[in-house]
Amino acid sequence: MLPPAVTRVDEALRAAGVHTEIRLLADSARTAAEAAAALGVTIGQIVKSLVFAADDEPLLVLASGRHTVDTKKVAHLVNAGRVHRADPEFVRRHTGFAIGGVAPVGHPHPLRTVIDTALADYDILWAAAGHPHAVFPTTFAELLRLTGGDPGDVGRRDPGSAD
Repeated sequence: MLPPAVTRVDEALRAAGVHTEIRLLADSARTAAEAAAALGVTIGQIVKSLVFAADDEPLLVLASGRHTVDTKKVAHLVNAGRVHRADPEFVRRHTGFAIGGVAPVGHPHPLRTVIDTALADYDILWAAAGHPHAVFPTTFAELLRLTGGDPGDVGRRDPGSAD
C-alpha cells in the first residue's frame, strides 16, 4: 500500500494520461545526491521540486539536481520583486507535501511553475512522488505538459555536482 501522498501523485499522473510506475526506494531520496545514488543516474537527471515565495505567492521551481537556484534569476523570470525559499509550513500548505517529497503534480491547487531548461539535456528525469522514498520517471516535455510550467534558466551549476 502506497502512502497517501504517493497515491495522490499517482492519481494526478494517471488523470493526466501518464501511466508510469512510481518507484519506492529502500533509501531516502530526500536530496538530489541521495536520489541519484539510489537510482544509479547522474545528479543532473534528478528534478528538484523547490517551493519559493514570489512576492508572497507560491512558486514551484523544478530544477536540475546539478543546479543551485538563483533567486535573482527566478525573480526576473517571473517578474517578482522578491523571491525567497519558503518555510516548511508554507510548502506543506501550498503543495500538500513535506519538504523532501514535493512532487511536480498532485497539489491542492495549481502552482505557478518554472522549469529549469538544463533538464532538457536528459532523455529521462526522475522526480519526487510525494514521499522521500518515492520517485517517478519523466521527461522535460512531459514536465512542461503536466505542470503548465514555463521553461527558464533558473540557476548556476552547483560546485558540488560531478555531473
